[in-house]
Amino acid sequence: MSAENELSGSARDAVQAGSISGGVHFHGHATRPDGAGGRVPRQLPADVRDFVNRSAELDQLNAVLPGEDGKPLVVSVCLIAGTAGAGKTSLALRWAHRVRDRFPDGQLYINLRGYDPGEPVTAREALHRFLSALGVPAPGIPDDPEAAAALYRSLLADRRVLIVLDNAATVAQVRPLLPGNSHSLTVVTSRGRLSGLAIRDGAHRLTLGTLPEPEAVALLRAVTAGYRPEDDTGKLAELARLCARLPLALRIAAERAATHPHLTLDDLIADLRDESALWDALSTGDEDEAEAVRTVFAWSYRALPPDAARLFRLLGLQPGPEFGLSATTALAATTARRTRQLLDVLVGAHILEQTAPDRYEFHDLLRAYATDQAQRDETPEDRAVALRRLLDWYLHSAAAAAEWIQPAERPLPLTPPLEGVTPAAFESYDQAVDWSEREHGNFLPLLRSAQAAREDRYAWLLSDVLWSAKAPSATIHDWLVMGDIGVRAARRLGKRLGEARLLDYLGMGHMKLSALTESRHHHEAALTVWRELGDRRGEAESLNLLGLVELRVRRLDAAQEHFERAGLIFRELGERHREANTLANRASTLLQAGLLPQAAEDARAALAIHRESEVRRSVGNALRILSEIHREQGEIEAALGLAEEALEIALDLRNPVMEAYWLITLGDAQRVAGRHADALVSSQRSAALHRRLGNRSREAMAWHGAGQTYRAMGREKEAVDFFRRAATTHRELGDGWHEAVSLAALADTDSDSAAAVDHLTRADGLLTTFTDPRAVALREAIAARLRP
Repeated sequence: MSAENELSGSARDAVQAGSISGGVHFHGHATRPDGAGGRVPRQLPADVRDFVNRSAELDQLNAVLPGEDGKPLVVSVCLIAGTAGAGKTSLALRWAHRVRDRFPDGQLYINLRGYDPGEPVTAREALHRFLSALGVPAPGIPDDPEAAAALYRSLLADRRVLIVLDNAATVAQVRPLLPGNSHSLTVVTSRGRLSGLAIRDGAHRLTLGTLPEPEAVALLRAVTAGYRPEDDTGKLAELARLCARLPLALRIAAERAATHPHLTLDDLIADLRDESALWDALSTGDEDEAEAVRTVFAWSYRALPPDAARLFRLLGLQPGPEFGLSATTALAATTARRTRQLLDVLVGAHILEQTAPDRYEFHDLLRAYATDQAQRDETPEDRAVALRRLLDWYLHSAAAAAEWIQPAERPLPLTPPLEGVTPAAFESYDQAVDWSEREHGNFLPLLRSAQAAREDRYAWLLSDVLWSAKAPSATIHDWLVMGDIGVRAARRLGKRLGEARLLDYLGMGHMKLSALTESRHHHEAALTVWRELGDRRGEAESLNLLGLVELRVRRLDAAQEHFERAGLIFRELGERHREANTLANRASTLLQAGLLPQAAEDARAALAIHRESEVRRSVGNALRILSEIHREQGEIEAALGLAEEALEIALDLRNPVMEAYWLITLGDAQRVAGRHADALVSSQRSAALHRRLGNRSREAMAWHGAGQTYRAMGREKEAVDFFRRAATTHRELGDGWHEAVSLAALADTDSDSAAAVDHLTRADGLLTTFTDPRAVALREAIAARLRP
């Protein structure tokens, strides 16, 4: 892992030139202050086909909207409550599609899965998805749910957005997702009354009952139209009564009638009346309705061909929110062609929904039914084997993705895939990232299933591989849960190597969240295990990572010592790429200390090796370091070219963290080249990205770089404003070095001489703990200014 240098080029310029300056302000580049870039989400699922009636309910929903003149909404939360299978989602989506033009800033949708057999979607997970849809990169979403909710409300403060929260079980799932303004509308569906929403949030409740008999008959006719002769209204009414006039049951019954046009309604009704309920788990609050749904499900299930019925119940073992063709093929141990045919049978029977090409999901009631049938009709051994095939498919598919996404990571030696398992294969980086983004929602439920089934081998292997296979846009929070599951599984199995690898990954994950104490703890624990194992390579990895922790807290001597020790081991082992990582990290340390010739030597050596190994993110990091060095040495064109090349790599890799940080380097080079407008654009883009990434320290560095540009343009007042903001932020973060740099720059720019002396005095006090050459030079410059 390579270092990301913490000292902005603007701060180094100040010390090198013997002046004390810096700053940030943006004018003439209009953007939303939240940096969301104006992304308009369009997340509504497709409208429901064959939707009939519910006219009175649609009218009630229409009544909550004011005229089309943009006036505030009188009601901002609408709850559609009702029994399971009553058609709450269908009603919500039909109405949402009708009124979406009234919400020009977009529509957000999420299935909260409050009644699924597995884990419901938490408010934190939902906030992550919504914030991502609004343009916030996943690493920038705050870990604290309250902070994430505050960011969400800020993004929606001036927007007209329609939010559909489907299948909510509790008020706690819903409340953090309410936008808090009178221009956006939230529609919630739930089996419960969620009284707290009405009492505290003023929600308008619409209770959805079963369909009146004429509407139930109309739904049956709509689904069967064109497939059967005209059926008798009275017999359709009897069929509707057997389905308790619940839309879900009615649609399943109608699909069976449509696909068996040779059967009379009398035959279908007799078959349904004789069918006994096959499951006991469903509770809808009304036993008659529950029995009707059980009966219709069992009736439809028993009518399936044996292979389709088997696939249906095996899918109840799939723990994620949706699933694809290839994973299903592995689960069922069939061919892809046969699996697709069987999935088409299930979709045609209306007991499975197709959400995209080769992507499927259950209604929550049907998932529960499938899970129950798997428990009843599959032996424990058959269930265990099927789950292992699914876990194996994800393990080997993720390993294939990791080879593209993190090619420099040391791969785990894996046994060949199980018989009947054909993992996904990828021909490009983008294909691998697309797969990881598409499957991300399945990863954590899958790990939890492995844990529950005591499949410890898969638990630790999957958590390890998924570290390298996660997409750049993925949040680190879910993986930290997976990492904890994996460490415990590895310890139970006595897999010390797996334990050490996962401890280092956990340390890296915590570093991404700036949780440096936790990061150090995990890396030290990993180092202990590596040494007990006599694994020199692992020992060097942990030493290198501990060096990054020291670099982050600006203990430069300790950081350099760690990098040098790690580099020696890698050299002994012939690990050229990893040795190059330590060279790049040492170059960052020397650059921060102001030792440019030594830093340049290390950075050039690292770049040459990284170009040879074609690890692009490492190439980009070395380019960034060299750009900083060239700029400080006055070689401006070289600095510009290197920074631009680094940024192109970040964009190609779809990595917002690298893009945001490397934009600071580009902006510094553009400023020194006299390209002030370009420098301001780079600094503004970096600040906006870092705000979305939640990295306040680097956001302040971007302010500093832009302030330098304004100062170069002779606009001192604007520069002063942003130096002050940067200093305040660094003080709040406890970053004494960067606060001192910003205070020194503020003093050099502020026209108030008394205030300048105060800034310098404070900066001098902060610098007493730093002894590296750059810090000493800054202290000397401050002392010269303070002399009478």
